[in-house]
Amino acid sequence: MKGFAIILGAAVWGVLPTSPAPSAGASEQRPDVALIVFGADTVLAEVMDTPAERSGGLQFRDDVPDGTGMLFVFQSEAPRSFWMKDTYVALDIAYLDVNFRIVDIQQMEPQTEELHSSAAPAMFALEVRKGWFAEQGIEVGARATVVFDPPGVRIN
Repeated sequence: MKGFAIILGAAVWGVLPTSPAPSAGASEQRPDVALIVFGADTVLAEVMDTPAERSGGLQFRDDVPDGTGMLFVFQSEAPRSFWMKDTYVALDIAYLDVNFRIVDIQQMEPQTEELHSSAAPAMFALEVRKGWFAEQGIEVGARATVVFDPPGVRIN
């Protein structure tokens, strides 16, 4: 999914973790979607940032359309592990640190209980269709720009 460069300039205010803390009395609004940009390649991702959301992930989905995925957001960097129980689609997972730098990429086969543990502490995990990172030439060490809840962008 490409062509979001025009939106990015106006929406950078939503990038974590460098966003300022909410002022006293401000309600904390959680993001629904994010654009994860690696140079000329962009993923439109659903954001999962609660334990309940993260535990379901992409389970029971029949496909993950090209250019889409799921971004798992944690409160801090730590070793992370994912599995594919009840997930019907083969996936790539990229673990990212607090600066949105990829610290590990792994391929995961559907409907397995094998743990896929991060090679380094991660604060984010991005799941996309299997093979997507290699096809785009995105490797460990690449840094993403992440825009949370860009204006006018939603997943149905």
